[in-house]
Amino acid sequence: MITEAAKKTVTPETLLTAMSWRYAVKKFDAAGRIPADKWAALEQSLVLSPSSYGLQALKFLVIEDKDLRAKLRPASWDQSQITDADKLVVFLVRKDAGPADVQRFVDRISEVRRVPAEMLEGYKQTMLQSVSLPPEKVEAWLTRQVYIALGNFLTSAALLGVDACPMEGFDKDKYDELLGLHAKGWKSVVVATAGARASDDAYARNAKVRFPLSELVEHI
Repeated sequence: MITEAAKKTVTPETLLTAMSWRYAVKKFDAAGRIPADKWAALEQSLVLSPSSYGLQALKFLVIEDKDLRAKLRPASWDQSQITDADKLVVFLVRKDAGPADVQRFVDRISEVRRVPAEMLEGYKQTMLQSVSLPPEKVEAWLTRQVYIALGNFLTSAALLGVDACPMEGFDKDKYDELLGLHAKGWKSVVVATAGARASDDAYARNAKVRFPLSELVEHI
């Protein structure tokens, strides 16, 4: 059965057109602004991103302060996107995630779905096994969830006609220091900037380079 929501999804043509249009913007128009309704939708797209178990041990820090962004730029290989893009989002992962995070999520499920917490005990125990792994494995697992959210954000931006750029070229330790993240229990993972491409960004005219579908997709 096709739901009403499914009927409202974009067409295959719309999706592929948007994905072909997008690229990692190297130069933003400093005067370009994202319409408020589109940005609100993009923030919700972050919230709606999938994560393992739905645990959501991640956070999205939207940096509005221009002075702070100016301080972050030197820690970002002096890339102009940090200060020129309309929006700067720092994707964070929970440090030392553990039983408290699992319990918080269980409580939220109980609240939203109106089910007794004791009915979720089996699910809770499964999640507790995952967060009881060695800390470095837990952090690596949760970091992968952050990248799922990044991909979701980039695709959502493309569908809305909003330019974006994922960025790993930054000093994470310096970001964590400038943003006071360690004391708050978070670590920076990756950054995304969003706004409007500059008319003279040479990369916008480059052909998209991808290997043929026949090489990347195999049916067995």
